[in-house]
Amino acid sequence: MPDASAPPPEFREAVASLRAIRPRPELLVSAIDAPPRLAPYTWALGVEADAAAGWPGEDPDDLVEPDTSGRLILLHDPAGQDAWEGTFRLVCFVQARLEPEQLGDEMLPVVGWSWLTEALEQHGAEYVALGGTVTQTSSVRFGDIAGPRRDDDVELRASWTPTASDLSRHAEAFCTLVASAAGLPPVGVLPLARRTV
Repeated sequence: MPDASAPPPEFREAVASLRAIRPRPELLVSAIDAPPRLAPYTWALGVEADAAAGWPGEDPDDLVEPDTSGRLILLHDPAGQDAWEGTFRLVCFVQARLEPEQLGDEMLPVVGWSWLTEALEQHGAEYVALGGTVTQTSSVRFGDIAGPRRDDDVELRASWTPTASDLSRHAEAFCTLVASAAGLPPVGVLPLARRTV
């Protein structure tokens, strides 16, 4: 008798397609805990951008606190949800530290959103019901908290419904999104100057 609590085959196949991602060297990808109450079945991966990994002689294990990180969460409800327009939903969150010249740029939210839409298009990741927000945040540290006194970040939150259960193109698009947010050059191109914190 089959185990009623076991994830359905289509969910297992979708997770396997996400696990199969082969990211560029500057991206560190790992499975992370997914929020359990968003859908009957959930799974998630985390991506951190380590720009130093693209430089000769840099040790990728030296990543302490990434400037850019993201989470991609897979939700599955076999019964479907009207708002999703399907049985699967992908939810992403990306946070990137801003460069000084980007502060106060009114076009940054538009540019941030284009990182996502262009990545999905570039990888042929078909979807419906895309929505989300791009937010600029600023925080000031006080007391004994280590690090720079001020952090200015851009945060992108989005969700969409993939039109197929093979999510490999969506995983590739998500990695491209994180790379764009981190300011990494196209694969195979060395940057002219190192990004400063």
